Amino acid sequence: MKIVLNGEPREVRAQTLSDLLVECGISGRVATAVNEDFVPSGLRIAHTLADGDRIEVVAPMQGG
Repeated sequence: MKIVLNGEPREVRAQTLSDLLVECGISGRVATAVNEDFVPSGLRIAHTLADGDRIEVVAPMQGG
């Protein structure tokens, strides 16, 4: 399936948002959105992806 992850086109096998994070090696505390809609961590396992979806994954950063 073709998606866009953080602005970059990708070909993935994942069928759910949770599977996508595992496939891409993304772990830890992150925020996720699909097609500009926030997806809470508890709903990622059931959130089915579709061809052409735009996924954003962001992690908190420390700084000052």
